Amino acid sequence: LDGYLERPYLNYRTLSDSDWSMAKQDENIWASANLGTRIALGTDLQFRVYGPELFASYNSAAPYGQNDGVLWQGKGLNSSFSSGVRLEGYGIELTIKPVVSFSQNQAFTLMPSAYESEYGYIWGYGQNKGIDAPQRFGEDPVFRSSWGDSEIRYTWNTMTIGFGTQLPWLGPGHINSLLHSNNASPYPKVDVGLRKTKITVLDWYAGDVEARLWCGYLSESSYFDTDQSNDHNMLSGLSLSYAPSFLPGLLVSATRVYLASWKPESLETLTSLLLFNFNSNGGMDSWDQRPGLEFTYLLPAVGAEVYGEIGLNDNPGPTLDAYIRNFSHTIAYSGGLRKSVIINQSKEIRGELLFEWSTLEMTPIYSQFLWTNSFYMHHLVTQGYSNEGQWLGAGTGTGGNSQFLGFKVYYPRGYSGFNLHRYNPDNDFLVRFTTPSPGYPLDDVYDYNFKAVISLEADSLFLVTPNIQLSASASYFAIHDGEYNGGWRGSTVTHGFRLTLAETINF
Repeated sequence: LDGYLERPYLNYRTLSDSDWSMAKQDENIWASANLGTRIALGTDLQFRVYGPELFASYNSAAPYGQNDGVLWQGKGLNSSFSSGVRLEGYGIELTIKPVVSFSQNQAFTLMPSAYESEYGYIWGYGQNKGIDAPQRFGEDPVFRSSWGDSEIRYTWNTMTIGFGTQLPWLGPGHINSLLHSNNASPYPKVDVGLRKTKITVLDWYAGDVEARLWCGYLSESSYFDTDQSNDHNMLSGLSLSYAPSFLPGLLVSATRVYLASWKPESLETLTSLLLFNFNSNGGMDSWDQRPGLEFTYLLPAVGAEVYGEIGLNDNPGPTLDAYIRNFSHTIAYSGGLRKSVIINQSKEIRGELLFEWSTLEMTPIYSQFLWTNSFYMHHLVTQGYSNEGQWLGAGTGTGGNSQFLGFKVYYPRGYSGFNLHRYNPDNDFLVRFTTPSPGYPLDDVYDYNFKAVISLEADSLFLVTPNIQLSASASYFAIHDGEYNGGWRGSTVTHGFRLTLAETINF
């Protein structure tokens, strides 16, 4: 924010792409801390250790938590453990960083399922049958494991190709990413492209570019259906970014992703990503596509950053004319502001303000003129935009909105902060029953029944030694109208709390 460091990525961010160079140690508040050290193994090889990292949380009333990868933070006790190593040399990066997790997964009140199945824990209550996002992962404790941020990669100059399970975060959001985040379980993928690259035209520095194409193998959860023929889907994506030299601090990006059934014909999505193919499989719904535009404007002189992104689900029509006339057809958007604050210069105490607003609700144009749907749902690729039962995009979920306000104070031994977060998990559930639409009968029992969650959290990280970090948080949250039956004059409120504790050791 203050311009002391240059970001090593533009829009496509994974563990391997987040390799920060601490060029001005005297400006780093945590200069005395060990945030990860490379160890030379000869002249051309380097070695580093990640972690170990241990995380635990306790939810008293209902599942709560997001952007936590393979971990499912259900009601009760939850924990995860990760540790790893990386070997670098001769253009090759080999990272092994697996994760194991546990969730006590205690019972809580569920919405009725739309499926007549033996499970009955499907998120798809009511008429929502296009997303694999269970309310609860069965009746027993949940044990999961993943390769986490593991991969093997080869890079020549800035050209790179890799295979592994590192989850990319796309876009400038800090709480929600519309098109891809680290909220879901990692999945195997191959990617190829350009890392952040300086462009020169006739000795004139024109700016930086970045490009990444990837293809991944998604899996269905055990609580969606019993049809083994549709257990896997293909996710392909393309991210293109440009940071112009003539507008310092500005970054613009374009992203497009396809969700398709796992079969050889779906490889055509990779060549289709750059085309305006209105009548192709993507335009005709055999593939489920989501394009997006993102921007960030960083102003180091005042320690501020503004950012935003928009995403679309589905085509507004079969021609470019349809895009022009109905651009907001299935739009979702997110935006935010970050600002650094000097609290005490001599004692190296600084603050950071963060505000972010996200909206993924169905537009009236979509629901009233066409049919009811939701941003992460699909009627043909019926698992929707998820992997192993968790959202691939915004952690707050489909069809709702989110407002987040937080402030942190950084000091030489860590940070302390608080935040207020309010969100509607799925207002589109109401739209499906209260808007005239083909195939969806009206049901006034859901009028004004808006489910909302509001939380107040305090968190802190403390550097016990230069190598050991301890962090903790305490949250109070209230779930208003959790079963969509409150009505206009009031609703039931479920009160709960969430406690977290984490330890990281850096060698």
